[in-house]
Amino acid sequence: MSSNDSKKTYPYTAATALAQSLGNIDATTQAVVPPIHVATTYLRGKDNSYPTGLIYSRADNPTYKPVEALLCQLENGHDALLFGSGMAAATAVFQGLRPGDHVLAPKVMYWALRNWLLNFATDWGLIIEFIDMTDVAAVQSHLQPQRTKLIWLETPGNPLWSISDIKAISELAHAAGAQVAVDSTCATPLLSRPLELGADIVMHSATKYLNGHSDIIAGALIGKHDDTYWQRIRAVRAQGGAVPSPQDAAQLLRGMRTMHLRVREACQTAQFIAEQLEQHPSVAEVLYPGLPSFAGHEIAKQQMTGGFGGMLSVRLAGGAAAAIHVAAHTKLWKRATSLGGVESLIEHRASVEGAGTPCPDDLLRMSCGIEDATELLEDFLQALP
Repeated sequence: MSSNDSKKTYPYTAATALAQSLGNIDATTQAVVPPIHVATTYLRGKDNSYPTGLIYSRADNPTYKPVEALLCQLENGHDALLFGSGMAAATAVFQGLRPGDHVLAPKVMYWALRNWLLNFATDWGLIIEFIDMTDVAAVQSHLQPQRTKLIWLETPGNPLWSISDIKAISELAHAAGAQVAVDSTCATPLLSRPLELGADIVMHSATKYLNGHSDIIAGALIGKHDDTYWQRIRAVRAQGGAVPSPQDAAQLLRGMRTMHLRVREACQTAQFIAEQLEQHPSVAEVLYPGLPSFAGHEIAKQQMTGGFGGMLSVRLAGGAAAAIHVAAHTKLWKRATSLGGVESLIEHRASVEGAGTPCPDDLLRMSCGIEDATELLEDFLQALP
């Protein structure tokens, strides 16, 4: 089964599609959980063909297919590709370009990818320009028709949760001959569907909300068009072998089957905590798209449904020292990097990103899990200096 076989063919809600993995039943055993295929290679027919369409597991493992089909259904995409990490998925989008291509990327974005763009992508010959992606006029002014090949968006943007207008930017990009790729990791397919808003590619760090249990590393791309660019990205994955293990792909599917429940709970908790902390005297600012006071709230309302995500950031009135103190003294909030798991995480983000970060040093990045929301709030409050 290719990843687009189930597109528009499963007539149920996202919740049902997730819980039942598109209703897939193993044809051989009638098992309700798909099997894990560990084989690395497949028999060739006597006529020199590959009767199953499978050649080598570096690109063709059947264990990937249920996950890819489910992602296609959720994002309304043409095709999907699993990768060994979110970074592998993201960098494949840039590796599908050619030296000399001009790329626009946000000033505020996932730090590891920003560093990769500043170093490896630039050394390889891409021309990367970092701009304010919350300002549509700024995007228009930096576009170079027929030279800009890609606009990379991340919305909400880590760790300030800035919101980019996917629809407006996609219209500008296409008029200039560029494609748009969106890191929608924190929105998930349940809250935002960038392809339906005009984007060409969606990226997810599947390590985060898709899996949701902090126990595998994986990534995914979902494409809208089967064009030359998408085929180059496919080739990057196949030839580079940037794929997950069959076991990780199966575990990812298991995690996805409860994603609608986890994301709903995380959104409700984040909204509650953001509203409670916004008025606290020890808090200088709460950054969360669900707050009417947040700069990107109106655009977020237009392109997000069902919630505004499980991520928020809090800036402490006491500065960096107060932020580090809180992260060190919470009990339920675990002091660790990453996000999107069932457990709530907190970190002093500027310490993680290091020199040159645009992240304020008084900021705590908080990933809401599925614990009791009131207990999480009380734990944060007791940690305040």
